[in-house]
Amino acid sequence: MIMKRILTTVSLGLALFIDAQTLSPAENYIYSKTCLDETCTKKSETVQYADGFGRNKQVISIGATPSGKDIVQHIEYDNYDRQVKSFLPVPQSGSQGGAIYSAPLANANAVYGSEKIYSEKIFQNDISGRIKQVIPAGNAWASHPLQLAVSGNASGDQVRKITVVTSWVNNATSYTLSYNPDYAPNQLSKSIATDGDGNTTTEFTNGSGKTVLVRKNDGTKPIDTYYIYDEFGNLAYVIPPLASAGMSASAPLTTAMLDNLCYQYHYDSQGRQVEKKLPGKGWEYIIYDQQDRVIMTQDAKLRTVNNTFSAKGWMFTKYDKWGRVLYSGFFPSEDSRGMLQNNINNVTVNAENNESRSDTSFTANGMQVFYTQNAFPSGNITILSINYYDTYPAYSFNPAFPAAILGQNVITDLTSVSTKGLLTLSLIKNIEDNNWTKSFAYYNTKGMAIGAYSVNHLGGYTKTETEFDFAGVVKQTRVYHKRVSADTEKTISQVYEYDSKNRLKKKWHQVGSQPQELLAENTYNELSQISNKKVGNNLQSIDYAYDIRGKLTKLNDPAQLGTKLFGFELKYTTPQNTANSPAKYNGNITEVTWKTSTDNVLRQYNYQYDALNRLKKGIYSEPNASAPQNGFYNETVEYDSGSNITSLKRNTGMSGMAALMDDLTYNYTGNRLNSVTDTSTNYDGYPDGSGNIISYDDNGNMTDHKDKGVLQIDYNFLNLPYYIKFDKGLQTRTGIINENTIYTYRADGTKVRKVYNYTPFNPFGTATELTSNITEYLDGFQYETTTSKKGTESPVLKFVPTSEGYYNFENNKYIYSYTDHLGNVRLSYFKNAGGSAEALEENNYYPFGLKHLGYNTIGFNPSYNYQYNGKELQKETGWNDYGARMYMSDIGRWGVIDPLAETSRRFSPYAYALNNPVSFIDPDGRKAVPVPYEGMENHLVVGSYMWQMAGGSFNPRQKVPNGSGGTSADFGGFGYTESEPSSGGLSFTSLEAITFAQSYFGGGGNIGALFSMVEQLKKAGWSDPANTKAKYNDKDILLKEVPALNELFLITNPSFEEDSSINSQGVTRGTRILINMNNISNILRFAYTLGHEMYGHVFANKFFRDIYNRTTRTPEKSTRGFDFFQETMGIDWEMKLGSSRWCGFSGLEAASFYYNINNLGSGYNQEIIDKVSSYHTRLQMEWNNIYNQKLKQLGK
Repeated sequence: MIMKRILTTVSLGLALFIDAQTLSPAENYIYSKTCLDETCTKKSETVQYADGFGRNKQVISIGATPSGKDIVQHIEYDNYDRQVKSFLPVPQSGSQGGAIYSAPLANANAVYGSEKIYSEKIFQNDISGRIKQVIPAGNAWASHPLQLAVSGNASGDQVRKITVVTSWVNNATSYTLSYNPDYAPNQLSKSIATDGDGNTTTEFTNGSGKTVLVRKNDGTKPIDTYYIYDEFGNLAYVIPPLASAGMSASAPLTTAMLDNLCYQYHYDSQGRQVEKKLPGKGWEYIIYDQQDRVIMTQDAKLRTVNNTFSAKGWMFTKYDKWGRVLYSGFFPSEDSRGMLQNNINNVTVNAENNESRSDTSFTANGMQVFYTQNAFPSGNITILSINYYDTYPAYSFNPAFPAAILGQNVITDLTSVSTKGLLTLSLIKNIEDNNWTKSFAYYNTKGMAIGAYSVNHLGGYTKTETEFDFAGVVKQTRVYHKRVSADTEKTISQVYEYDSKNRLKKKWHQVGSQPQELLAENTYNELSQISNKKVGNNLQSIDYAYDIRGKLTKLNDPAQLGTKLFGFELKYTTPQNTANSPAKYNGNITEVTWKTSTDNVLRQYNYQYDALNRLKKGIYSEPNASAPQNGFYNETVEYDSGSNITSLKRNTGMSGMAALMDDLTYNYTGNRLNSVTDTSTNYDGYPDGSGNIISYDDNGNMTDHKDKGVLQIDYNFLNLPYYIKFDKGLQTRTGIINENTIYTYRADGTKVRKVYNYTPFNPFGTATELTSNITEYLDGFQYETTTSKKGTESPVLKFVPTSEGYYNFENNKYIYSYTDHLGNVRLSYFKNAGGSAEALEENNYYPFGLKHLGYNTIGFNPSYNYQYNGKELQKETGWNDYGARMYMSDIGRWGVIDPLAETSRRFSPYAYALNNPVSFIDPDGRKAVPVPYEGMENHLVVGSYMWQMAGGSFNPRQKVPNGSGGTSADFGGFGYTESEPSSGGLSFTSLEAITFAQSYFGGGGNIGALFSMVEQLKKAGWSDPANTKAKYNDKDILLKEVPALNELFLITNPSFEEDSSINSQGVTRGTRILINMNNISNILRFAYTLGHEMYGHVFANKFFRDIYNRTTRTPEKSTRGFDFFQETMGIDWEMKLGSSRWCGFSGLEAASFYYNINNLGSGYNQEIIDKVSSYHTRLQMEWNNIYNQKLKQLGK
């Protein structure tokens, strides 16, 4: 009862700060309020009611629904203190001002109908207490639970025991595979996860907790992925299913199989990954400096002169002393990895290998560089990108510095609240020439980016201004643009209107002095899902419907269109045509129905899948037609064990009856497609001239496709195609003769220019001249120019995207688009002269993305080619440009290896969307992700920069933690995500996700679990800690009076020192904590800083270093991985104490992003992040055990 008394006392104290709320004083509670405007008229209020054991039993969001009613989260426990049932939030019939509800579920039927509103865990009835079933919410899933089983391996499992013999070559490991008898029974731990459709994923782990085999089944045979480690615990090989299928005791893996199908990794004596080989791609090398930072990389093409730079060499990156990326580029050198690594290991002058800002500059590639040239490598380098921080360098092209932006003061590098620690200027060179893009960033006093000024490579600019409100929500944006400096400036303004809880209500858009257009007006249901959107000032009204798990089920009703132009329905568990597609309970879509007003024909696809969730068949029908099962646009696909397509059959209905359009057979070497043969006699679809051999370069890039008249494809160092040569003797189906296509990219992968050279079709047969069509991509503004013997036209601004379509500058019209759940543009429309909505273009697609022929309408502005997945179609090749790769929808695969192939090693690195293009998309060509549940539109809630995304910008070097997609919240996605050990990052199987959540959120340390940091500070005497300025002397009171900090202080016993020279808020050296009060704005941030340093760093240095080294097998001299691990724990401590700084991520997730050198320019390389991630679960459990021991020693 002590806990109850403490909670009640704090609750009474909090009542002083509550605005006329009616709480329940007899209950234990924590009340929190977040002001959404300056006067706190708009606010978010929550009350957490706890039982006598301190467990939450009811969480009330006061007035949180669009109609101002409460939302209640009911929580209950079984007799073993387990939360067996997880209830969906229930909007109430009114508001009680925060008072506890005696019947919190009474209004559930009004919101969810008769659906079951909770998921349920069924536990093993033994001492382990493991979860054996999870029954998702919803009636449909009641008899389709997710099943979890754990045991030892059995003799019938036949798990191959493969080890390696390690030798050392050029200061790196080299391995020889050793094939041993199968693992004996109970040598491995075996976990089986079964989804709602009975598909299983079996994972075998060894005594060290490392995964050695992940086994799935395609319905006929096992699909095995093996993971092989060296004696130091490093991942040496990954053997994907296509390789393991060809492996037996009498037939071990050949060198060709290893090179073509497997992942191979080599490490140096410090456990750093220094060499790796992806299947079908040459070896890649990595060099580190003495701080364990990646400073140089080299792929197979860079070891030849056949690359962007026409020289052998390395890509390099240079850092400052804080680990921020300063500049990067190409270093010509024929020296080996071992030789260069040895050189950097032996550097004594500037051994830290840092660069720093300089008042004098050197010039490289036409650009002044205000940095030193002291770090390795130096000499004759090509610089591709430059980043400046803290201050704005004095360039002649600097624009006038704004004192204020949209009424918000802009901080400088001179004021007390300054740009110190912020990125101020980024310079990016074009790959194919020496033109640069210069991008300045401006910040408000809160450090939020409120302005950007980007000078493009042509000398024009795009200036972006953003106004944020009190809560950090975008109020308005303005964009000012010129193609070249002499052009007339174009202006685009956007204004956003929100409701009382900051749900987006209206989006306004204006081009120049044209009338302001209401792009969209949103209405929400009581669960805050968009229920209706009026587009184009109610030109079209779009209704949305969802199932109980929040998945989109309808976009309008195709059965009853009325005045609507498009209707679309998705079905999962209730398909109408069960003969063609039985119900699915693991998240797969079984049926899609749609209708458009252009012909009012109801159309339908039914989908069939194999046990690996790969799409086998899309069956087309017209349910209301006289012959409904017509199969006009059927698509049937078969795969090998590596998920390469081996056969694809496709129908067409062009003749008014189903006819075989494509009958494709694929031939491979490894995962590389050698040829495609079409035995159909139909001219549509894949070209008739099939069967030609396809060639590849050393990086696995397809270098020709003669079936389609492509004779040559050249790639830059980012593996992006920049030159495509066509067969001029081959006339296209439209009569055009293609010559070549030439692309220009920035060094960050952004496409800025395309030149398409061709000879137009002449129906009279007379000679025509070569014509060039030039497209320029400038921050979302798209221009076109045509040149021929007749002369060169002036560049024409064609369009700029909006969140609901695009604005056509040629016609001064807003074009609106209906998009489906995949982001496919299905129907475009505009307001005609009569003020009504008129369809402009209709697009319907086969499952793998090829467009249906015969009934789609096309209107004006053919230059807008953003269609399938919203990606730009390259009409001359038939490719869709996703940013990192070009997709070929006619054969359903990529022509380039996945830059993030290691996140899904079970699949071919050329496979598109995990071969499930109905439920997955690939946003930028690097990683397949499941489609958003609430439709693409709902993910444009703010959308202030959405219109700019069509520029195609992406970071080609950015990596994401392997398996970061995780499992869906209700564990309904078994079989989709990969479990990638060791060389990968954050990764869990379905079972691990559940057990980890239990140990992690309910585990040791229970730091500050009773109250958030804000509440502890209030109790200690700071009534408004977020707005109370902190002083260094406050430290003593914080360490004494704040329980979470006092606990840490007693455990770690650190020393403190104020140091204004450090660049961050706090730095720990051993057990000494340095604090810079100039970087700490308030008492809340001071408290978080002290806790972060004590928990994440001092505790680690005093009690955990040996455990970390032993667990991760890290040499004592290697510190970078341990440093990164400390950051994950420090951030995690802040999260547990209620910090909103990290946006709800775990410590590992937040640190993996924030401290990744590829994301924010500072911190740790991906190899370090990956290695720490692979051990993080075990490390965290060990950490909790040690922490609990220290608590016991304190008598707590």
